[in-house]
Amino acid sequence: MKKYFSILSDMEDKIRQGTYHPGQKLPSVRSAAEVYGCSISTITRAYAELEKRHVIYSVPQSGFYVVVKPGDWRDNRDSKMIYFATVLPDLDAFPYLDFQHCLNKAIDIYKYDLFTYGDPLGLESFRHTLVSHLANDQVFTKAERIIVTSGAQQALEILAKMPFPNGREAVLVEQPSYDRYLRFLEREGTPVYGIARTAAGIDLQELERWFKSGKIKFFYTMSRYHNPLGTSYSVDERKAIAKLAGKYDVFILEDDYMADLGSDRQMDPIYASDGGEHVIYVKSFSKIIFPGLRVGAIVLPERLLKPFYAYKIYPDTSLLSQAALEVYIKNGMYERHKHKIGSLYASRMLALNESVERYNEPGLMEVPDIRSGIYTHFKLRPEVNVDRLLKRLAERHISVVPGKGFYLENYLEREKFLRISISQTQPEHIDEGVRVIVEEVKRGSR
Repeated sequence: MKKYFSILSDMEDKIRQGTYHPGQKLPSVRSAAEVYGCSISTITRAYAELEKRHVIYSVPQSGFYVVVKPGDWRDNRDSKMIYFATVLPDLDAFPYLDFQHCLNKAIDIYKYDLFTYGDPLGLESFRHTLVSHLANDQVFTKAERIIVTSGAQQALEILAKMPFPNGREAVLVEQPSYDRYLRFLEREGTPVYGIARTAAGIDLQELERWFKSGKIKFFYTMSRYHNPLGTSYSVDERKAIAKLAGKYDVFILEDDYMADLGSDRQMDPIYASDGGEHVIYVKSFSKIIFPGLRVGAIVLPERLLKPFYAYKIYPDTSLLSQAALEVYIKNGMYERHKHKIGSLYASRMLALNESVERYNEPGLMEVPDIRSGIYTHFKLRPEVNVDRLLKRLAERHISVVPGKGFYLENYLEREKFLRISISQTQPEHIDEGVRVIVEEVKRGSR
C-alpha cells in the first residue's frame, strides 16, 4: 500500500511539474512497472486513480494521456514576469477533486444541519475533530476552548476590539509584521507599540520591559515562519516568551498561520510551553487548502472565552466549508496533502538558497537560511534606494514586495529588505530571479 501511494504521488508530481506535458502519452503500464520496480497491477491501479481524478485520460488500444488543462486567471498574467510577490498558494498543487468529493460527502452527512444557521462557536463535530488535529502540533486543548472563525483575520480583529481580563488596552506587535493586521490596528485607533524583530530574533530584555510596563494586553507574534521575514524563534526564545507572559499576566496572540508547512518537528509553538494559560493560538487553513474557504480556528484561555463569545454572537462561518474540511481531515487527505505541498515548497526554498549561494556576494545582501514555509527576505544595505530598485526590477520582469509596508506608520527603526515568496515560482524561475535581483542590488550600491 505504501509503495502504491509513493508511485501515485510521484506520477502526480511529474505531471504537475511538467515532466509529462498536457496531451503527452504516458509510459505503457508494462514500462512504468519496470521503472518503478512494481507489479503491473499497481501501475494499473495508479493510472485508474489518476483517470478518476481527471489528471489523465485513456484512449482504447493506444494508452494514457495527460489531460489538457483549461485556462485560469494566470493566463492573463505576463508570462515573462517572475512572481516573488504573490502569496497565493500554488494552484496546480491543490486537491480540487479530493475536496470536491469531501464537499459532496459533507452535503450528504450534514444535509439537515445545512438548513440551520449553525452555532457561533462552529460545527460541534468539526471542533472535536480539531482537538486531535491540533494535538499533532502540540496544541492540546478541549473542544470547549476552540471557536471556529471566518478565517484567521476575524479572530485577530475580535481580539483587538474586546476587553481583556488584565485590564489593559495596548497591543504590542513585532516590527516588521503582518501588514493587513497593522493597518487594521491603526485604522481602529487601537493603542499599538512596536518591538524590533530581525533574522537574529528578538531582544527578550526589551520584551520584558514592555510586559512589565503594565500597558500591554497582548503581544502579537508569528513564532514560526514569520511573515515577512520567514524566520522562526528558537526553542529558548519561545520558552522565554511564554515564561514572561505568565510572570506579567500578558497574553500572547500566536498566529500560527504557516504551521502545516513546516518540516522541523522540533519547532513547537509557544502554546506548547504555556499550555494555553496565557497563549491564544490562532490556526489558519488558507495556506494549506483554499483561501476562499474562509475557515480559521482559535484556541482561547479559559478567561477569554466569555468576552470573545460576546463579540462573536453570530454563526457567520460557512457550515458547508466546516463540514467538508472535517471530512477532509478525518479521511487522512489533509495529512497526505500537507506532506505533499510542504515538500513542494521546501524544494523551492532549497532552490532559492542554492541560487543565493551562487550569486550573492559578501556584504551585498543578508539572506537567512530558511528551509520551510514560503517566505524569506533579502536584507539590503541602508544606502540602497528601494524605489529605484523596484522600478529596475519591474523593467526586468521581477515582481517583489518591499519591506516598508510591514511596519507601523510611526515606527522609525526600519530595516530595508525585499520580501520573497516562492509559493508560485518554479525552481528555474527562482534561479533567474535571484540572479537579476543580485545584479540590480549591485548596480544600485555603486
